[in-house]
Amino acid sequence: MKVLIRRATIVSPSSPFHGKTLDILIDKDVIAAIGKDIKAKATTVIERENLHASLGWVDCFANFCDPGYEFKETIETGAAAAAAGGYTQVMVIPNTNPVISNKSAVEYLVNKNEKLVSELLPIGAVTKNAEGKELSEMYDVHSSGAVAFSDGQNPLQSSGIMQKALEYVLTIDATIIQLPDDKSISPQGLMNESITSTRLGLAGKPALAEELMIARDIELARYTGSKIHFTGVSTAKSLELIAAAKKEKLRVSCSVSPYHLFFCEEDLLTYDTNLKVNPPLRSKADRDALRKGVNKGIVDFIASHHQPQNWDNKVCEFEYAKNGMETLESVFGAALACGISCETFIKMQTENVRNIFKCVLPKLDVNEKAMITLFNPAKEFIFGETDIFSKSKNNAFVGKKLKGCVFGIINGNKLFIKK
Repeated sequence: MKVLIRRATIVSPSSPFHGKTLDILIDKDVIAAIGKDIKAKATTVIERENLHASLGWVDCFANFCDPGYEFKETIETGAAAAAAGGYTQVMVIPNTNPVISNKSAVEYLVNKNEKLVSELLPIGAVTKNAEGKELSEMYDVHSSGAVAFSDGQNPLQSSGIMQKALEYVLTIDATIIQLPDDKSISPQGLMNESITSTRLGLAGKPALAEELMIARDIELARYTGSKIHFTGVSTAKSLELIAAAKKEKLRVSCSVSPYHLFFCEEDLLTYDTNLKVNPPLRSKADRDALRKGVNKGIVDFIASHHQPQNWDNKVCEFEYAKNGMETLESVFGAALACGISCETFIKMQTENVRNIFKCVLPKLDVNEKAMITLFNPAKEFIFGETDIFSKSKNNAFVGKKLKGCVFGIINGNKLFIKK
């Protein structure tokens, strides 16, 4: 494979070519040359309006449902959605059947990478079957290729189990990812507890359920000296707790979802089941606090929280709809539409996420492996169902005006370019 990218503005703070508009020549899986008006024959020439190039993006929390729930998503369709969204690597959560809690389950995912453009990075379950009762074979799972540990959509409820897990991962310097939700508080809650939930007649889930969990786990991180990452953070108070922990130099990091940045509880006035998520959409004030948290650097990066659902689980009464939204293709456009700068987004999704999870940080430079995302950060467009590459279509951004479109990715000797 020989690819020539014409006149791309390079957005990569660690690259000596940052901010320059140049040609990029890729030969097989290596960046062979970067310069002006490169004269070389190539099997593929890429020229697009306002073309930008950065290091390939990484997502830290996506559900590809495979094995066990292929009627929602397969590894192949999930990887296609990731590529369409600009991600060269995706960390996949362990909520499959069987759960990713042993060596063979991790190897099943890793072995798929040979044929995928977007590389899967498995997250191993903290507990067996993600049931929160007994620690999984964490050392073997890590040795097989798991880059972090989490029970995914099943937040760890037991303080004792969380303490043991944090102490265990110290030996391998790994990170626990926690979706903060105390399930014992308003377990029947359907949306954020507020005047809006009362007006809609829907059971509320208070912000307290999230904030208590974050406060508890920060104490456990302080006690153990281990690393914890909170994902799906949705309230202003949660960010305050995390900011204070960071100021104390605790090993705490966090991410937010694109839908918590873009939507708020008032968007549920239409009872759109695609907006039924966990943690639920919060108030406008919380949403605005998250946006400020991103721009101030309190939020480390955006996690897609890609959770495909089949038609039957969304086209039903709000009460019976399953939580979750298909998101990978719309993260970039949603983030920039929320006022996040292109350079901030790139730094978060290329450098911050890799540093936190100790992934190899490539360089956009000559003689380095090609791991590149191609995009136009200025283009505004209406996101449509035809933009979705996932098997499921439960994406609430359909019909919304977004800013910033992805053209495709190059990952080694593999190429995905939209028509």
